[in-house]
Amino acid sequence: MANNVYLASKPRYEILDGLRGVASVLVVLFHLLETYSKGPAYQLINHGYLAVDFFFVLSGFVIGYAYDDRWDKMTTWGFFKRRLVRLQPMVIMGTIIGACFYFFGQGEGFSLIGNVPGWKVALAFVMGCLMIPCGPKMDIRGWGEMNSFNGPNWSLTWEYVANILYALVFRRLGKIALAVLTAAAAFCTLDLCLNWNVFGLLTEARDPQMYTVIGGWSLTAEQVYVGLTRLFYPFLSGLLISRIGKFISVKGGFWWCSLILVILFSLQCIGGEGNILNGFYNAACILILFPIVVMMGAGSQIKGEKSAKICTFLGELSYPLYITHYPLMYIQMNWAWSHPEAPAYAHVMVAVGCFFLSIAMAYACLKLYDLPVRKWLTENWLKRK
Repeated sequence: MANNVYLASKPRYEILDGLRGVASVLVVLFHLLETYSKGPAYQLINHGYLAVDFFFVLSGFVIGYAYDDRWDKMTTWGFFKRRLVRLQPMVIMGTIIGACFYFFGQGEGFSLIGNVPGWKVALAFVMGCLMIPCGPKMDIRGWGEMNSFNGPNWSLTWEYVANILYALVFRRLGKIALAVLTAAAAFCTLDLCLNWNVFGLLTEARDPQMYTVIGGWSLTAEQVYVGLTRLFYPFLSGLLISRIGKFISVKGGFWWCSLILVILFSLQCIGGEGNILNGFYNAACILILFPIVVMMGAGSQIKGEKSAKICTFLGELSYPLYITHYPLMYIQMNWAWSHPEAPAYAHVMVAVGCFFLSIAMAYACLKLYDLPVRKWLTENWLKRK
């Protein structure tokens, strides 16, 4: 029978930590460039949105590696506590930062800022801190996001769903059952990528994102389907990879995997707007290429102290960077949309400034808040009998 004995963390896959950081940096660049895009088919780092799907593959792999063989020593509540300690502090901080910058985004691009009652803003803040997704009626920005203070929280919502399902269902499945479930999830991925719309949940409003997996950030039937579809195959495939334990060893694995991610995320829209070839590309990345990259990262070794330090730095920075950068993106978007006649160098300076400020803010949150808070919670909550 499982007990509540505190279990120390296992050794980390340094390359996978580093790759998570590389993907996070590319997400920031993707969002900065998105401000100037005419649509999903036109922007630079065109497939940066696929970083979320890559994160889910990493998450499934790491969760399986870290916890699959520990359930005889750990309760379900013990697992939930560990995941809350790892994720929730930065969820709260991201919402606080978003609230601090909220009114700086007031402008034509965010129609609801300044036009909603104070009680709704306050309630949305509390819900954001508690990781309770807001429905469309609780939107206080005008974009229909689950957390109007910090858009990327939507992917953390699905990460929480994955963790709950892992503890209650997925961990109990054998390899064959897990493989069958993964195959079913792959069908849903193809349904989304190729716009088959087998379940009739994809509407005309999604036309600009046709043949992509973009979406998942709102509580509508369509967006929930997109979000769950983006979650299930990547997470389950990562979990299955950790169970099978067959990896790929590559010399210089971190650098090759990083290069692959940069190329995959940066490649321009295949065939142009509304072309099914881009859907096939999305599907290939999610169904095949991302799992291979994870297998390469897990099977390769870090050679050299410099590479190890880079992976450690990027790995530590990745989550704080991902979860705190977007409030600055709101400000950058609002400034750019409000100053269309500003010289090009001004737009470059604002974008570059937001990029480096995002890095600095994430690093400060990591060192001054996230690590100390997690240490305190570990000592005073996780280890307490």
